[in-house]
Amino acid sequence: MNYKQVADTLEAYRSGAISLEDAMDRLKILPYEDLGFVKIDHHRAMRQGFPEVVFCQGKTEEQVVAIMERLAQQNTSVLGSRATPEMYRAVRAVLPEARYHETARMIVVQREEIPPDLDRFILVLTAGTSDIPVAEEAAVTAQAMGNRVEKIYDIGVAGIHRLFAQQEIISRANVLIVVAGMEGALASVIGGMVAKPVIAVPTSIGYGANFGGLAALLSMLNSCAAGVAVVNIDNGFGAGRLASIINKMR
Repeated sequence: MNYKQVADTLEAYRSGAISLEDAMDRLKILPYEDLGFVKIDHHRAMRQGFPEVVFCQGKTEEQVVAIMERLAQQNTSVLGSRATPEMYRAVRAVLPEARYHETARMIVVQREEIPPDLDRFILVLTAGTSDIPVAEEAAVTAQAMGNRVEKIYDIGVAGIHRLFAQQEIISRANVLIVVAGMEGALASVIGGMVAKPVIAVPTSIGYGANFGGLAALLSMLNSCAAGVAVVNIDNGFGAGRLASIINKMR
């Protein structure tokens, strides 16, 4: 529930269009709704500007359906991350407008598009093709939250001429999300090229000494380029959300 929905409810009660009981029914779940296995935070859109996002991994299909259905009753946009195709099919049975982004593993319900500022965009870059699933999670997240998103994939430092060929669009981006596995060097290189915020996302892509993304994470945390922030391993959603917040600041 967002500011407009609360304001509309109060105005409807003041004008006599709804009763006090109806208004209270709408507002009683404003802090959260307890379904026993989950406490849905319906207040989050008011506090943070976007509804609670469902982390589907580890949940049953029935739990994912119940949570997304209840969120969709109160919000025009609902996201589910780390979702399987089976979860999507179950959700679509009750929310036909749901769409599945297979590479990103995300379920998106969006009844009203949030109009983006076309003059300010988030640029998502990957070092390699294997990093694309995490990058797509970031891109889908940022787009659903009302941002213009551009993407450039497979421009890692092993062929750095590919990166330099993209310098023009890189310099125009308002926020950059850099997704890289292996040694994670791309984030430092990008950080040294721009005067804009760089959000580095280490991925678990790499051979044994990559330690499931730990090597890339430590490289990014130790970047000598100023202005580089780092999210958790494979956390495309976190990068997309942070980029959205930064891109919308005025």
